[in-house]
Amino acid sequence: MIFSLINHDFKYELEKVCRLFLPFEKFEFVDYEVCTGNYVLTQIKSDTDKTCLKTAVSADGRYIEKQRETASDVDKREYELIMAQLLYLCLCELTGFQVEWGILTGVRPARLLSNICGEMGKQKGLEFFKTQLFVSDAKAKLCQTCLEHEQEIISRSRGNSFSLYISIPFCPSRCSYCSFVSHSVAAAKKLIPEYVELLCEEIRQTAAIAYDCGLQLQTVYIGGGTPTILEADQLERIMKEIAYNFDLSRVEEYTVEAGRPDTITDKKLIVIRENAATRISINPQTMNDRVLKAIGRGHNSEQTQQAFKMARDLGFNNINMDLIAGLSTDTYESFKGSVDKLIELQPESITVHTLSLKRASNLMKQALFYGIEQGATAAKMQEYSRIRLSEAGLVPYYMYRQGKTVGNLENVGYARPGFEGIYNVYIMDETHTILACGASAVTKLRQPNGDKIERIFNYKYPYEYISGFDEMIRRKKKIKTFYEKYHK
Repeated sequence: MIFSLINHDFKYELEKVCRLFLPFEKFEFVDYEVCTGNYVLTQIKSDTDKTCLKTAVSADGRYIEKQRETASDVDKREYELIMAQLLYLCLCELTGFQVEWGILTGVRPARLLSNICGEMGKQKGLEFFKTQLFVSDAKAKLCQTCLEHEQEIISRSRGNSFSLYISIPFCPSRCSYCSFVSHSVAAAKKLIPEYVELLCEEIRQTAAIAYDCGLQLQTVYIGGGTPTILEADQLERIMKEIAYNFDLSRVEEYTVEAGRPDTITDKKLIVIRENAATRISINPQTMNDRVLKAIGRGHNSEQTQQAFKMARDLGFNNINMDLIAGLSTDTYESFKGSVDKLIELQPESITVHTLSLKRASNLMKQALFYGIEQGATAAKMQEYSRIRLSEAGLVPYYMYRQGKTVGNLENVGYARPGFEGIYNVYIMDETHTILACGASAVTKLRQPNGDKIERIFNYKYPYEYISGFDEMIRRKKKIKTFYEKYHK
């Protein structure tokens, strides 16, 4: 599709607005007017007294145009906002679909709302959010609620606080929707013993650096992949290494993703419970067996309930469960059933994600505006989960968004008061330093009492992690260099 940018340089923001409706379209950007075929036209014309801003979209034989006049001496940022508004309105009218987050495309809407309210005041900020950015009343309220809970959690962090992330990038099989760096255990099982060995060494090295920098551990998160794909003794070795090398006495939260129910055994749960973990996550993604089969999960809903009961019987009193809205073959009715079944289990928290579309998928690629109908259904799913989980006493405490999600929707964590996933807030807000170990892990260094962020990347794949381990450990020395700059 041709994308005309005439007399302005707002390409980045306007392309993002278009991708709310055309997530995978290939755009050819030009600086002249196009009048045939499928195209997007964005144009600014100015004279001494006024400026005319115009957007138009021609697609599938339909044409929608919007214009607005304004003074010629306004701030350039206002022109950009008006152009984004006009283009959004064109696309809404053309598709008959209204995105509930309006023209917002960022990962952290709560942070944006906080900044806007800081400049304008709470009431005016909320009005701007809804009237100028076109955020729906329901999403604005959700954003405000999450912001209040996030701010309380963020306030607990101190200048020397940090979190520890441990990556176990192996799974029983690869789910059809997955975009994480993870490997099926069938293909990578032979790598696991050496991976565990080197991971323990990286944990030791990282702990020594954290001690030298005077950092205080606040949360631990073992994720993946599926950490419980490891044998019980391998999982125990990693957790004992953490306990021996880090001071866990002040840790507020220690999470292990038990993840796939078909990997959970009583031995593994006992290892997790006896090695300082305070929270686990059992993630069915759906409680509908037909949908589970369609997405490539190797378990059924009965195994999820059995795994949950096993964890409860072994004394786990802080369990999170995940669902995904918009999965292939899932319907609004079956999603409602999944939400209701999890509520019956009474976990302490439930995280509701929205499916992130993948360019490689072959789902309805023939449609220009792919995902519109699917997005409308996913929006209903998210709204149902918000209402039902709130009725069940779970409060939305954190939220983030990803690119190319169905319906441009959000991921939300709901929890009973006192059971919020603290690490989730810290990692998404970039509140403090995250020291990360394992393949595909990314260390994020946050300036103490400041905003500067630096990243140190580990190798992505387990075989790279193993072969390049010495180089990766050398990179870790940048942690001390970073903190030395601020401790002079």
